Amino acid sequence: MKSNPKTHDSLFKWLITSFTEEFFAHHFPDIRIGTFRFIDKEFVSKYEALREGLRGDLFLAMEAEIDGELREIVIQIEHMSKREDISKRVFEYACYAWLLRQVPVWSMVVYTDKAVWRKPMADSFWYAFDSKRGRQLFHFDVIKVKAEKSQDLIRRHSLMCRLLALKADDRGTDPEELVREIYKAAAGMRDQLGNEQLLVEQSVDAYKKVPDQAVNRIEEETEMAFIATTITEHIRHEAEVKGEIKGKVEGKVEGKIEVLESLYLRGILSKEQFEELAVPLRLELSRLLGKEQQISES
Repeated sequence: MKSNPKTHDSLFKWLITSFTEEFFAHHFPDIRIGTFRFIDKEFVSKYEALREGLRGDLFLAMEAEIDGELREIVIQIEHMSKREDISKRVFEYACYAWLLRQVPVWSMVVYTDKAVWRKPMADSFWYAFDSKRGRQLFHFDVIKVKAEKSQDLIRRHSLMCRLLALKADDRGTDPEELVREIYKAAAGMRDQLGNEQLLVEQSVDAYKKVPDQAVNRIEEETEMAFIATTITEHIRHEAEVKGEIKGKVEGKVEGKIEVLESLYLRGILSKEQFEELAVPLRLELSRLLGKEQQISES
C-alpha cells in the first residue's frame, strides 16, 4: 500500500528540499545559486522550542553561493493551500529567524490553492516608519503554483517542474498523459534518484486525477518500478546501503539514524516522530558499540 506524508505541506516541503537547485533555478532565474549545503540541524529544534505555530513553516539554514558570493542565509518558506494574506506572520517569523541566527533571511510564500487569482497577493508588510523615508516595508517573494500551465511545465526537462505540473493549471491537459510524462522522466533517471524516487510516487499518489488502475498501467508502460513505497521501507533500504559501505552491523543502525535525521530536516517527520524512531536505534547503537569494545579489550 502506498503511504503519503501526513499533510500536503510536508510533501511540498520535501519537494523543495529534494530539488533545491531546480526550485531556485525555476522560480528565481535571475539569481544565480552556486554551491550550497544545509547547516545546523539544531536550528529547527530551536524554532520548535520557541513557538508551536512555527512548525507550519519551513526554515533552512544554508551556506550558499549567491551571485558569486558565499554567504550564510536562512530560507523561510510558508506553504499556503488557500488564499490568505499572511504578510504579518511572515514578517514575525522572519524576525525570529534573524534573532536566532543573525544572518540574512530570504522569505517566500508558496500558494498551491486551486483558485485562479485576479488580483495579486500582498508581498510586503509595513513594519516601521521614520520622518525621512516614511514607511519601511519588509518584502518577501510570492509563488503561485496555479499561475503556471501544466502543459508548459511538463515540457521542461526538470523532474521538479513536471511534479509541479500536478498542482498547476491543468486545463487542456490530459491527466493520464501528465502522470505518464512524470513516470517516463523518473524512469529515465532511476539510477540517479535517491530520496526523490519516493517523492515522485508520493506526489503522484497525492495529486493525480486518474484512478489507481490507470496509474498502475502507466507504471508498467513506462517500466517504472518503485522500490521504496513507504517511509519505513525507504529508511531500511538506505540504511542497508550505508551499512554495506561501512561493512559493520552498527553501520546499518547509524545509517537508519542518518536517514531519519534527513527526513526530519526535510519536514517529513515531526520532532516527536523522529525521537520515537531514533531513541531505540541510539540504544541499539550504544549496545553494539559497547559489545565491540568488550571484544577488543578481551
